[in-house]
Amino acid sequence: MRALVNERVAPADVPPPVADAAGFHRTLAGYAPTPVRDLPELARELGVAAVVIKDESSRLGLPAFKILGASWAVERALGGRADTNTLVAASAGNHGRAVAHIAEIRGLRSRIFLPERALSARRDAIAAEGADVVVVDGTYEDAVAAAEAEAEKPGHLLVSDVGREGPPAWVIDGYATLFSEAHAQAEYDLLLVPVGVGSLAAAAARHGSAVGARVIGVEPVSAACLTASLASGRPTTVATPGTVMAGLECAEVSEAAWPSLLAGVHGMLTVHDDEVRAAMTELAGYGLTIGESGAAPLAALRQLALNPACRALRDAVELGSSSRTLLIATEGRTGG
Repeated sequence: MRALVNERVAPADVPPPVADAAGFHRTLAGYAPTPVRDLPELARELGVAAVVIKDESSRLGLPAFKILGASWAVERALGGRADTNTLVAASAGNHGRAVAHIAEIRGLRSRIFLPERALSARRDAIAAEGADVVVVDGTYEDAVAAAEAEAEKPGHLLVSDVGREGPPAWVIDGYATLFSEAHAQAEYDLLLVPVGVGSLAAAAARHGSAVGARVIGVEPVSAACLTASLASGRPTTVATPGTVMAGLECAEVSEAAWPSLLAGVHGMLTVHDDEVRAAMTELAGYGLTIGESGAAPLAALRQLALNPACRALRDAVELGSSSRTLLIATEGRTGG
């Protein structure tokens, strides 16, 4: 476990959330705000005023939040690409499934590139959305490179959550809907969010800066790219030897997300696979079916509240008896 205080945090420098996507999301069939669940027993145990969890285990027909970013990015991108017939993406699982789902809705083809570590259940779920699934002999970053090459073909559109402009930036904007919902549903002054490539965490940073909530990012010990980047003050690539948190196994942060992360994330916590498995079991006891990446914030909150090694970060975010914490449970059980 590593706890990092971001000494460079400057909420005033964080751009505001873009609200444009929320109206679009409300037009989608089956849209409804995902629930926020109160966990009073946990709050009492940890000595805080409240712990609530944003449950993204069912979002617009999929078991993860990713559809918010993918749907808005596609909506924006197709406005200038009338010749598009195929959506292309790289994914560890949930983003690719979301892109494939949107392609099916819009009558387009999709081609999704996955790293070789992607479990068969995730591959099958994406294929069930009608996608052509390509497993790359390599890492997630290798899948990203393969998708970028594929997108050079005529009629192909890359829907990436990694990069600088276009879809990577619009994905972040799409995630603002999640936080605007949460703000209407609960009161909180601290927010714990899984990181991955950083798009969701960037949206959290923008939201937190706008409403006065502190933000802590959560990563696997074995894929702590944002922790390393904040420690060095610049985007830093790390090795990714493997983790059960498949959606967070990323070696580098997105360029589009980095400025918001640098200025808007107050600190970082890394968690081990066994801690996340325990958090999944604990959430199941509360009646919540949450996957590994989605359970990571609970594992991190336990460390933050109880581990003496987290004292500096605990003090930096002023965690105490009056604190109200929001955990972002990004996915349900997705097969690994």
